[in-house]
Amino acid sequence: MTQRKPMKFKYFYQQFFSHISIIIVAFLLLSLLFAHYLENLVYENKTDELISYGKAILAEIKEDPLRTEDVVKQYSDVLAARKMSFSMFDQDGNLYFVNNQGPAIKNLPRSDWQKLTKGQTIVVQSDYKRFDQDGVTFVVLPYLYQDKFFGGILLTSPISGSIKMIHEINKILLSTILIAFGVSFLQSWFLSQIHVRRIQRLRDATSSVSAGNYNVHVHSSNYDEIGELASDFNNMVDTINASMLEIESLENRRRQFMADVSHEMRTPLTTISGVIEGLKNNMIPEEDKEKGINLVSQEAKRLIRLVNENLDYEKIRSNQIRLFKEDIQLTEVLEIIQEQLSLQAEEKNNQLIVEASPEVYVFADYDRLVQILINITKNSIQFTSDGTIWLRGQAEGNHVIIEVEDTGIGIDASEVENIWRRFYKADLSRTSNPYGEFGLGLSIVKQLVQLHNGEINVTSEKGKGTKFVIRFPKK
Repeated sequence: MTQRKPMKFKYFYQQFFSHISIIIVAFLLLSLLFAHYLENLVYENKTDELISYGKAILAEIKEDPLRTEDVVKQYSDVLAARKMSFSMFDQDGNLYFVNNQGPAIKNLPRSDWQKLTKGQTIVVQSDYKRFDQDGVTFVVLPYLYQDKFFGGILLTSPISGSIKMIHEINKILLSTILIAFGVSFLQSWFLSQIHVRRIQRLRDATSSVSAGNYNVHVHSSNYDEIGELASDFNNMVDTINASMLEIESLENRRRQFMADVSHEMRTPLTTISGVIEGLKNNMIPEEDKEKGINLVSQEAKRLIRLVNENLDYEKIRSNQIRLFKEDIQLTEVLEIIQEQLSLQAEEKNNQLIVEASPEVYVFADYDRLVQILINITKNSIQFTSDGTIWLRGQAEGNHVIIEVEDTGIGIDASEVENIWRRFYKADLSRTSNPYGEFGLGLSIVKQLVQLHNGEINVTSEKGKGTKFVIRFPKK
C-alpha cells in the first residue's frame, strides 16, 4: 500500500492569498462602515431639517396663536418647494390642517403618543408600517403651551432622493474598491514574488552547501527576518569553511605527526630489538652488555614520553584533569626548574639565571606549574647554544607575571602563532633531541595556562632570542 504524499501549498501562494484576504476583509469592513455612516448621516440631516422647521412653526404659533393660519400658510409654500408636507393635529389626534397631502396621525402607536404628550419628539426613519406612506422620514413635535399638551405638528419628507444619492455613492465606492483591489492584487503578487525569490536563493545556497560547496554567499540585510536569516546563513558557511580549513590543517598535521612518530618509534624500536637479539644470541661482548641495557632503557623511556605527551594533551583538551591550586612561592619553583635542567643547559653551554623576589607567590597547581615551566625552559635550552636563559617572576597589579627569556636562534615571525598548534614543529630536523621532539610541549603549555585562567604570549626575533610571558591571576 503506497503512502500518499501530502499536498504542497507553495509559500508564494500562502503569501499572496494572505495579503489579498487581509486587503479584502479590510475593504469590506471599511465599505460597510462607510455606507452605514453615510446612510445615518443622510437620515440625521433630514431629521434635523424637519425638526428645525417644526420648531420654527410652533415657536411662531406660540408667540401669537391668533396668527396660526397665517404662519401655516407662510410655511406651506416653503415646505412644498422642498417636497415636504406637514399636518397639524389637536390633543385628541384630530387633524385640523393638512398641507400638501400631509399624513394622518391615527397610526401612531400608543407608546409613541404617550411620549408625545409628555413633550418628547418622535422621529421615524424610513418606517413603512406605522404610517400610510412609504419611503419617507417622519418627525412629530408636541405643541405645549404653559406645560399643557394641545396637540402637535407632523412633518414628512420623502427619502427617495437620499436613497438614490446613497446608491450613487455606493456605486462609486464599489468602483473604488475594485480599482484598489486590482492595484493591491498586483502589489501582493509583486511582494510575494520578492519574498519567494529571497527564500529560493537561500534554498539554492543550502542545496549547494549540502552538495559540498561551502563557498556560497547570499545577499543579507538587517531590515527583516529573511535578511537576518541570510546573514546567519553566511556566518554558518564561514564557520563551516573555517572548520574545514582547520580539519584540513589538522589532517595534514596528523599525517606529519604520524610520519614523525613512525620515524621516532622506528629508531628506538630497532635499537631495542637489535640489543635484545644481541643479548639473546650472546652476540654482545660481556663488557658492552650493561651499555646495551642502558640504551634499551633510554629508548623505552623515549617511547613512554611520546605516549604520555599524547595522553596529557588529550586529557587537558577534554578538560579531564583537576587543578589543586595553592599559593606557591615563585622563587622556590624557579630554582627547582633551574636545578632540574642545569645538566641539559650545561651540555649546550647555557646559563640558567633566576630573577624573582621571595615575596612573590603564584596561585596555581604545583605539578602543572612545574610542567609548564619545564616545557618552556626545555624549549629555550633546545634552541640556545652558548647563551643565557632567564627565569623571572614579579607581581604586577592583580597578576603574577612569569618570564622565560633566552638568547637563542629565535623564531620566524610567520611561525610565532603556529608554535601553539598540536604536532607543529618549527624545526623539522629536530629528531635527535629527547625533549619536545613530538611537537606537543607548547600546545600542552597553552592549554594548562588557560585552565588556570591565565594567558601566555611570545615575542621573538630571528637570531636574537625568544621571550615567553605568562600572566596568572592572583587568588
